[in-house]
Amino acid sequence: MQIYLDYSATTPPRSKVVSYVNQILREEWGNPSSLHQWGQRAAMTMEIARTQVASLINANDPESVIFTSGGTEADNLAILGVARQYDTPQHLIISRVEHPAISEPVRYLEGLGWEVTRLPVNRQGRINPLDLKAAIQSNTVLISIIHGQSEVGTVQPIEELGNIAHAHGILFHTDAVQSAGRVTIDVQRLPIDLLSLSAHKIYGIQGAGALYVRNGLKIEPLLLGGGQEGKTRSGTQAVGMIAGFGLAAELAATEMIAESSRLIGLRDRLFDLMANCPYLVPTGDRLYRLPHHVSFVINYPFETDKTEKVTGKMIVRQMNLAGIAISAGSACHSGKLSPSPILLAMGYSEKEALRGIRLTLGIETTLEDIDWTAMVLKQVLNRLMPKLAIVN
Repeated sequence: MQIYLDYSATTPPRSKVVSYVNQILREEWGNPSSLHQWGQRAAMTMEIARTQVASLINANDPESVIFTSGGTEADNLAILGVARQYDTPQHLIISRVEHPAISEPVRYLEGLGWEVTRLPVNRQGRINPLDLKAAIQSNTVLISIIHGQSEVGTVQPIEELGNIAHAHGILFHTDAVQSAGRVTIDVQRLPIDLLSLSAHKIYGIQGAGALYVRNGLKIEPLLLGGGQEGKTRSGTQAVGMIAGFGLAAELAATEMIAESSRLIGLRDRLFDLMANCPYLVPTGDRLYRLPHHVSFVINYPFETDKTEKVTGKMIVRQMNLAGIAISAGSACHSGKLSPSPILLAMGYSEKEALRGIRLTLGIETTLEDIDWTAMVLKQVLNRLMPKLAIVN
């Protein structure tokens, strides 16, 4: 069997999306900034996609959607686009469990003199809104909190956090790359000024993303050039990728409620099947959790020299040999043998933070996949750490 359970890293593009992108690349390859019919057809294709992406998050004005090359650029545009409006360094707030696409541009600003507060999280990876209230200063200009954490699946209390920001007149951004298309996001109701999205997390094609910018809010561009995307993101747009993003967003919006319910059932079944495994401890919040997300830390009831060498990456390799794709935490960290900063922030030790694994489910995941994966994972763990017998 070949089982893919790494949907938080990337999703396989839908066949409908691939077919549509191929059609666009063949027929609507014009530059959308050109005034002739070839350009205008490409521009119309892009505006259809803009409307589709806006609808996914219930943005009432499609022009509030700025297309980018992906979630990382969208996050950078949000953070640096706000920061560049100020002549002198100010204060901003993030959490300790942000994606590197947030934490790294913030670290860059810190080097320029910006003051940064990184909010702590509890053992489940959730922020206490009281900590946000206490962190706000007179010069706080931006708060950025991840919506759904990619490594441990925890969903933050975004509405409450955003309300605190707005009560103090502070802009609020959220990275919703993992959440959009999986949980309902309504930017007309939620206190969100900026929101990041990515096509390849919702069965689109890698190379397209978007930043939602609330009407009336202006941010400084990162790229200077022809002034595309409302003068916020210069560069000729990748029309084919963007068109695919639009279709993927439309399909996700249509199917989200039913698909999320199905995934929650499979997610909880996998947690339940592994509950009798003494070598795994679930991570993240079980209640406030992404519907497709399962994660653990490897536990050693009897520590030995042999078991000390067992890491999350080792489990990933063993599962891969069995034809099952999982990951050692976030894909952006899984290539490095270093403790997960997310697990460290949640209070795990450095040894434990090397032992995280993540299984993320998607549209092609079946009940049989879950049952087979649970059986294989138990076998792998029992073989590597034979001190305890796993109950079948």
